[in-house]
Amino acid sequence: MVLMNTIRGGILAVVVAGLAVTVPAAAQEIAPSHLAAARAAVDAIDSTEQFDNILMNAATQIKSDLIGSNPDMQPQISDMVDDKALELAPRRADLETEVSRVYAKLFTEQELKDIAAFYNSAAGKKLLKQGPIASREMLAAADVWSNGILRDLRSKAAEGMSQLLAQNGSGATLPGGAALPTTTAGQASSQ
Repeated sequence: MVLMNTIRGGILAVVVAGLAVTVPAAAQEIAPSHLAAARAAVDAIDSTEQFDNILMNAATQIKSDLIGSNPDMQPQISDMVDDKALELAPRRADLETEVSRVYAKLFTEQELKDIAAFYNSAAGKKLLKQGPIASREMLAAADVWSNGILRDLRSKAAEGMSQLLAQNGSGATLPGGAALPTTTAGQASSQ
């Protein structure tokens, strides 16, 4: 038993010593100016805006759960959960810091300054505002385009298969027993 405690104590000491060496190194890895540039870029692109409702949604869910079990205490539960949520609201800044660290690891300080400058410009702000609409319309256009490509490739492949079968003297059918088009490649393109 004494031997096991000694071994555990030794392992714990090695782990703690290892953490003492690695944690400060990881924390000092990003220069304050680099982290500030990352924070400016994160703010400029509103990268954490999508997380704004997490605390409010959690409070709503918790209220629902607690009130479901104690319906006679609805007003008190609602007030209590709101108070507790307000106590946690300052932790939102922790998310900004962590996201800034992510960006600082991925981009140089100058790149982050350039990103912030662009997204703070009129064009950058417009891109943030209109980007989702452009993405939605781009996907719709790509869908129409891909359907047309598929249709045209199917038609061209059927024509090519018809020519291959004619050259080989095989029966004129496609896989699945479908009949081949009776027009030649030249006639099909003039239609």
